[in-house]
Amino acid sequence: MSSLQLLWFFLIGLLFAVFFLLEGFDYGVGMSLRFLAKDEQECDSLIQTIGPHWDGNEVWLITAGGAMFASFPYWYASLFSGFYILLFLILFGLIIRGVSFEFRTHVDTRKGRKLWEVTLFTGSLMAPFLFGMMFTDMVKGMPIDAQGNLGASVGDYINLFSIVGGVAVALLCLLHGLNYIRLSTLGALRQRAQKLTKLLYPVLFVGLVVYAALLLFQTDFFTARPVSSWTLLILIVLASVVATYGAYADKEWLSFIASGGTLILLVALLFNGLFPRVMVATNPAHSILIKNASSSEYTLKVMTIVACILVPIVIVYTVWSYFVFNKRVTTKKVVE
Repeated sequence: MSSLQLLWFFLIGLLFAVFFLLEGFDYGVGMSLRFLAKDEQECDSLIQTIGPHWDGNEVWLITAGGAMFASFPYWYASLFSGFYILLFLILFGLIIRGVSFEFRTHVDTRKGRKLWEVTLFTGSLMAPFLFGMMFTDMVKGMPIDAQGNLGASVGDYINLFSIVGGVAVALLCLLHGLNYIRLSTLGALRQRAQKLTKLLYPVLFVGLVVYAALLLFQTDFFTARPVSSWTLLILIVLASVVATYGAYADKEWLSFIASGGTLILLVALLFNGLFPRVMVATNPAHSILIKNASSSEYTLKVMTIVACILVPIVIVYTVWSYFVFNKRVTTKKVVE
């Protein structure tokens, strides 16, 4: 395995981590519409908190997929063909979620706006839940043949482990979104978000215990890479404890940073377990390895040069956009 192959495996993991860090709270805010908003004005306020950011945050997913296609075409081909239905449903969720922002503003009746609010909630729930299922299936192991073709049954995609993984990711995103709402709003919405956060964190700890147990018994994480896997798992629990403390102590930034850190550490745990593979097969001899799935050294070298030029520009723009739109939203301002 070359240093460039290792670098690009790390970069793809990093891109997915940034995607879940930023888009995670977007999904959480979308899901929170059904739990926090009591009227149309409060829905407007919640949507306004992510209005300037949601489409920019999704660029990180496109970047991660594009980087995978260019740097690991064998991985891309196996993943996107084998998980075609799940990825199609994720895309459907992202589409109905994206159009709901725009269509909701062009509907005059409350019934019509309510429809697009439900659509926004549905898309915001579908995407993280299905991503959680897909990544869990990837690390659990799938029936892959010697040519890298994935021929799975329904039970390989939908099982207890994948459902728990989907629920865990969706719940983490919801909590991350609630912490963002506490940072971005004032008044009743903020108070309800804090109250719901306090109720959900105990549920999260139960989910983490179940997910950790399933990881222990259904993957090779703790036999192949015990030190790093246990370390990352402990850090996930500690980050969740810190976020919980921030919720009960009303420390908004602490909760938000810790919940974002939990999502980043979860991605790190999954990619750490994958290494040195990119696809885990139920037959270990058929697992797709980093060294066999990548593009040529020349392609990776060119991509590295391009990334060094473009990624800093994207980071500067992202930071600048959050700096510009950093004021809290109130329902009164929306009404006026």
